[in-house]
Amino acid sequence: MYAWIWRKLPFGLPGKLAGSVLLATAAVALLWYVVFPWAEPLLPFDDVQVTQETGVPGDPGDPDVPGYPPAGDGPAPTEDGHDLPYDTDENNSPPSPEE
Repeated sequence: MYAWIWRKLPFGLPGKLAGSVLLATAAVALLWYVVFPWAEPLLPFDDVQVTQETGVPGDPGDPDVPGYPPAGDGPAPTEDGHDLPYDTDENNSPPSPEE
């Protein structure tokens, strides 16, 4: 197909190069301004679901509910008061001496 297009383009090598660039530009513009805007609503790129608290009193995720967060939920704070989601004592071997 590309050989057929190349043979049909007029004006020798300069015309064939200019015609090729023009055809490629036209194809990109057609995709960019016609095909992609038409297809965008059909694609799930913007289908993002962000959850939020319901705002209903008594919701377990509501910080205004007494006992939030539930007791025993999550790791215990460290000495400096920060919560770490992992154990800092296990699999923590000292570094090997450099040779």
